[in-house]
Amino acid sequence: MNDDLKAAVLRRCRRMEIPLVGVAGIDRWENPPFHPWMPEEFYPQSIFPEARSVIVIGLPVHLPVLETSPSIYYHELYKTVNTLLDQYTYRLASFLNGEGYPSVFVPRDGYGSIEVLLKNPVAFFSHRHAALLAGLGTFGVNNTLLTPEYGPRVRFGSVLTAADLPPDPLREEDLCTRCMLCVRACPAGALDGRDYPAGLTDKAACAKNSADLARRHISPCGICIRVCPVGEDRRHYDAAGGEDPRYHRAQKHVQGYGGL
Repeated sequence: MNDDLKAAVLRRCRRMEIPLVGVAGIDRWENPPFHPWMPEEFYPQSIFPEARSVIVIGLPVHLPVLETSPSIYYHELYKTVNTLLDQYTYRLASFLNGEGYPSVFVPRDGYGSIEVLLKNPVAFFSHRHAALLAGLGTFGVNNTLLTPEYGPRVRFGSVLTAADLPPDPLREEDLCTRCMLCVRACPAGALDGRDYPAGLTDKAACAKNSADLARRHISPCGICIRVCPVGEDRRHYDAAGGEDPRYHRAQKHVQGYGGL
C-alpha cells in the first residue's frame, strides 16, 4: 500500500478545492456489500485491466440553486459541476501517470444524450457505486448516494489507477431517513419506496421526464435530491426542505426565464 502517494493525491485534491475524496480497492467490486450487484463487465478492472484502486471525488450541487429546479439556473450549475469533475479527474490521472502509475479518468456520465438513455438507460461505469465502495456515503430510497455533508446533492467522478492505494473504510451508518419525500415528490412516479437495490428507479419514466425537460432547456429534473432532508448543507444554507418562502419566490422568478 502506497500511503505517501495517497497523501500526495489528497494534497492535490485540497489544492483543487475538492471537498469529497475516497479510495476503494478493486476487490470491493468482487466482494460487494449487497446483492444483486452489477455484472462483471462494469467492474473497473474490466474497463481498465491495470486498475488496482479507484479514486472517487465529489463536488456539491449548491442547494439554493437546486431549490429553483427544474430551471436554467440548475441546468447551468449541473453542466459546470460536470465539466469540473472531468477536468479534476483528468488532472489526477495525469499526476499519477507522471508518478509512474498507469491511470485513466472516467467521464462523469458516460452516455451521449438523453435520447441515448431513452433507448439504453445505463452508463458504462457507475460513479455512485464507486463512491459507496470508497466510503463516501450510503444509498437512499431515491437510488442516489447520500453523503453526510451534502445528502444526495453531490456529483461524482472517478480515476482508475494501477497504484495500490490504502482504501477508505465503508460507511456503516445508513444515512437515509425513509421520509419518502423523494417518492412523493418525483414528477415521473419513478420511485417505489423500497430500499435500494430491492427498489429501483423506473429509468424509462425518469429518462422520459428528463427528455421533456431537455426540450425546454431546463434538464435535469433534480427534484428527488432537492427535497432530501439529509446533509449538512441544509443547516449551512438554513433551508429546511425548501420551506423558507424566500426560496419559493426565488424559484418562481428563476423559472420564468431562460427556458421554455
